[in-house]
Amino acid sequence: MQIRVHSYESMGTFDGAGLRYVVFLQGCPFRCLYCANPDTIDAVGESTLTDASYIVEQAVSFKPFFGKKGGITFSGGEPTVQAEALIPLFEQLKAKGIHICVDSNGAIWNKHVEQLWQLTDLVMLDIKEFNPIRHQHITGRSNEQPLKTAAWFEEHNHPFWLRYVLVPGVSDFEEDLHALGKHFEHYTQLHRIELLPYHTLGVHKYEALGWEYKLKDVSTNTDEQKMRATEILRTYFGIKLLEIKAEDYSATINSYCSSRHLGLYRTI
Repeated sequence: MQIRVHSYESMGTFDGAGLRYVVFLQGCPFRCLYCANPDTIDAVGESTLTDASYIVEQAVSFKPFFGKKGGITFSGGEPTVQAEALIPLFEQLKAKGIHICVDSNGAIWNKHVEQLWQLTDLVMLDIKEFNPIRHQHITGRSNEQPLKTAAWFEEHNHPFWLRYVLVPGVSDFEEDLHALGKHFEHYTQLHRIELLPYHTLGVHKYEALGWEYKLKDVSTNTDEQKMRATEILRTYFGIKLLEIKAEDYSATINSYCSSRHLGLYRTI
């Protein structure tokens, strides 16, 4: 069974621990208002059907650069859309001793997804909003399953990180941040919380697709907004909380674009 791949990044530093070979997959059930990769939402898009053996070969070729922490990360899009096709690929990667990370919204659940999680070393779980009404507004979908997925990780001793994008007037409500903290503060398998800044670096993709970017009037975070959110979440998570600085994130995205230009990043 082949896999629909949108693109690759060979030197990812923002998608899990260490240096990562990042595979961006096609298809996503969410329609997030601030999605940075809207070109990966459609089930087909401009993706290419790819054999698992190719991805394994590429990952093995990068293995000397991974060190003790690095490995391969599957992002998207939403990787679990293709869970059934990914299972044999993950089995091959595990046999090669390659650390597997998946960046997921946790919204899909079936027997293939459960098997996929059992083969995954680390999940970066994207919680868009804790308030169900606001989550529905942001994504077009309920947050019931993402929260159930997080509970499954906790119950099955499966390590995961939580990622939260702080969008002014959309996902930065103090009561929701407190609710998020109270819900997850005692999770032992939640090893890290990343508070991500809102950015508009993907807006040009909407223009290319002919889509309206619905948050065009939303400004990036002020220092005060970021500081307050950090203070709230720090009370629940302590040193587990990592605030990703806007300048670091921008540098990562710019490096991503430069590596694509230089041919280190391959769009297929």
